[in-house]
Amino acid sequence: MPPACLLEYTRAGLAELLAGLGESKAFRATQLMEWVWKHRATDFSQMTNLPPALRETLAANCCLRPLQVVEVSPSSNGSATRKFLSRMQDGHLVESVVIPAAVGRDGGHSGRMTLCVSSQVGCAFGCKFCASGLLGFTRNLTAAEILGQILAAEEVAGERIDNLVFMGMGEPLANIENLLRALEVIMDPQALGIGARHITVSTSGNVPGLQRLAAFGKPLRLAVSLHGACDAVREQIMPVNKKWPLSLLLPALREWNRTGFHKITLEYILIKDVNDSMEQAKLLSKVAADLNAKVNLIPYNTVDGLPWVRPAESHCRAFRDALAAARIPVTLRYEKGHDINAACGQLRLRRTARNEHTP
Repeated sequence: MPPACLLEYTRAGLAELLAGLGESKAFRATQLMEWVWKHRATDFSQMTNLPPALRETLAANCCLRPLQVVEVSPSSNGSATRKFLSRMQDGHLVESVVIPAAVGRDGGHSGRMTLCVSSQVGCAFGCKFCASGLLGFTRNLTAAEILGQILAAEEVAGERIDNLVFMGMGEPLANIENLLRALEVIMDPQALGIGARHITVSTSGNVPGLQRLAAFGKPLRLAVSLHGACDAVREQIMPVNKKWPLSLLLPALREWNRTGFHKITLEYILIKDVNDSMEQAKLLSKVAADLNAKVNLIPYNTVDGLPWVRPAESHCRAFRDALAAARIPVTLRYEKGHDINAACGQLRLRRTARNEHTP
């Protein structure tokens, strides 16, 4: 069994873990929580107010970091956007992207330091425009590996991460148990203390996972990768639509709206001659109006080995204007970091081509 990673434990969980290791003093859990999150300890020897014997026991049975950053790709266009690649303890690689303040992944200008977090090694959903699925699905990330990306990002950025978007590698709602466990720690004031309204979970349309997330009962922000306003178009690029077509997805989104949480964001990657027609703009306007949703348009970010093409900028603006004319809140966002392979999965794909991803 791999060692228990302390990142994924709440204070109550640490108390239970310590009891199992023979430590009966309840206040030790509070001390340990402070070392893990307040002091960001990376070694048990740093925990000087814990007895030496307890530190030795923890070092023998637990770990503090489940991953190691192995590559950082800064943007060459002068922005502070950085993608970094992390190696898990089993040798597999995942990507995360640090996005500077005022460039939120939901298209807004939050003034916060944002991290795009991965939830899986690879992806099983196989969206045709995405690099993450080209290598297939390997496994879910643990809650600790999800949380470890946040601490690694703070070290890379030199700043506190205070806005999270689960839009990295993988489908977050296909890893719902570990996602929810990580979210508990993320929102815990004694841990990361990031409020639910500063957390966005993206899904490609996993209806059961969406229902579980709604039952979680926290005012998280929701982004839905739509990318096609009718089944015929969406199925060309998103195989998930065959399992959960719009006839199932849209009612689930209406139910989400009844929770009274934030306005849903519909993510829509514009791909030339695939989903960028004015007819699709008209249908997308109807879907967005029905859901009282906002739309985030993203011109396609080129991926080596895939045939898709980014539409002309003038066409992207015309598509945006068609939605705006229908009174749909819409943004047109060109990817920051296009020069650093910032689309999900590209850095991992490149390193894998060099046979550097396996243990």
